[in-house]
Parts: sequence; structure tokens; C-alpha cells
Amino acid sequence: MFGFRVVSQYQRGVVFRLGRLRSGIRQPGLTWIVPLIDRLEKVSMRIITLPVDSQKIITKDNVSIDVAAVAYYQVKDASKSIIAIEDVEGATYQIAQTTVRNVVGKSSLDDVLSQTSKINLAIKEILDKVTEAWGIYVSAVELKDIQLPESMQSAMAAEAQAEREKRAKIIAADGEAQSAAKLAEAADVIAKHPIALQLRNLQVLTEVASDKNSTIVFPNQFLDTIKSVKEFIQKETP
Repeated sequence: MFGFRVVSQYQRGVVFRLGRLRSGIRQPGLTWIVPLIDRLEKVSMRIITLPVDSQKIITKDNVSIDVAAVAYYQVKDASKSIIAIEDVEGATYQIAQTTVRNVVGKSSLDDVLSQTSKINLAIKEILDKVTEAWGIYVSAVELKDIQLPESMQSAMAAEAQAEREKRAKIIAADGEAQSAAKLAEAADVIAKHPIALQLRNLQVLTEVASDKNSTIVFPNQFLDTIKSVKEFIQKETP
């Protein structure tokens, strides 16, 4: 009927009577306004995704990068979002783009790449403070795409490769140190028990002979080894 309006569940209604704001926000459902005198403005209260286009930014350490972001905001005060500013979405986009450029420009490249969450939070806090007067709440801001110059990508790849090689050398050196320590312990044991070396020689010969495809020549020292083992066994046998 004439004068009746429907406000959807995700909307709130703001009524102007002869150009003046009327108190009270119309809730979802059927509402009535005075024909020809009242005007109903519907405001969406859903979260809006606002992409911030990629822009070229010079970081604190003079590196030029391209940064794109995305902001999520929601209208909290329907009347303010209409009265305080003409185009709330356009204004939020402009302030988001400017804030991203300012915050990233005050950060070094390493911070932009490694402390993205901290930068996102800083941008969100600034946006939330500015847009509060417009009845807007910024729930999140995310840097979603960071493009580096090709020369910088090559330099970072070389740095990462050098870091991996350094770790590999450190691990290899640590392994050599542990191996040397174990060999030193074995040498101490052999020095105290010479027969241990002879037993080790026999063990090596047994491992070689297990392949059954090798010809083994026994030197005179091996005969001495067998003799030493026999004497050791006789000595230890009660």
C-alpha cells in the first residue's frame, strides 16, 4: 500500500521528514512512512569486502614494491553513514589506499615480508579511528599481494641459497666433530685392549667374505692376529 515500505533483514531504515532526520532507526520488516513528507533511506549492515588496488610504494629502505590489499568493513551507525559522508564506500576505499601506502612506506622490506600481521593491525587501527565518525567499523585489513622487483627477487634467492649452504656445512662439520669424538673414544679403548683391534680385523674380513665374490689374501699379520686371539681366549678361559 502507499506509504508502506519493507526493510530487509540485513538492512536498517533511516527516515527523513521534510529533509530533517527523524529519531529512531527502522528495523527489518514492514514499516510505514508519511507519503510525500517522509523519505526512507535503506542502509545495508552486511560486511563489505573492499579490494584496494595494487600501488607502487617505496619502503623505508628505498625498495620499490607493488602492494595490493583488501579491507573488510561494516556499517554500525546507519544514520551517520548517510549524514556524515556522501559516498561511504568511496571514502573508505580512498582512506584505505592512503593508509596502506603510508604504513608500508614507513616499514623496511624485511618487516613488510616477515611482519605482515603487525602491519595489517596498524592499518586496521588507523582506518577504524578515521571511519568511526562515519559510523563504519573496519573489522580487518590484509596485505594480499606484494610484488618485488626482479633484481630483488634474484638477490633474495641467492641469499636464501647461501643460507641453506651455510646450514649444510654447519651440519656436516658437526657430524665430523661427533665422528672424531667417537673415533677418539674407540682409540682409547683399543689402546687399553690391543686385542680389540685384532677382533675388529676379523670382523671386517667376515663382512668382506659375506659377498662370496671376493678373493681374500691373508698376510702374515693376519696369522699373528689369529694367534693373538687364541692366546687371549686361552687366557680368559678359566
